[in-house]
Amino acid sequence: MALDDDIALLARVPLFASLGGEPVRLLAFSSETRELRAGDILFKEGQAADSGYVVVEGSLTLANSAGLTDRHATRGALLGEIALIVETLRPATATAREPCTVLRIPRTLFRRVLSEFPDAALRLHEDFREKMRATTADLNRVGRLFGPDDRR
Repeated sequence: MALDDDIALLARVPLFASLGGEPVRLLAFSSETRELRAGDILFKEGQAADSGYVVVEGSLTLANSAGLTDRHATRGALLGEIALIVETLRPATATAREPCTVLRIPRTLFRRVLSEFPDAALRLHEDFREKMRATTADLNRVGRLFGPDDRR
């Protein structure tokens, strides 16, 4: 896949969309391309997560020991968004359903981009703040569905 195609794909990923042109270009240029065969495991549940992956071609299935199954990641999906920001563990195993191509974006690269482009980092911060507000509002709505007697 050509660099311009990778840039266009990353620019459509919600997390990267607000970064702007040059930061996305640097991510695309510096990311690592991985090819997977059907059945290959990209990562396993419980592994330390030091990168995010964007699906370029093909699809992956996500499953975990808590019963998550039949979740599929296809072109443009970002796996490991939180791993780009902080140390965490993989919450699921990602297995290629068919031949796949993914872009691996290491946390160190993402942090470098944010440090080199402080305006992009600020936009990303604002996006996360809005996501947190929306999540908090959703949790409050769910909490109101259950009375104080139902909370444990």
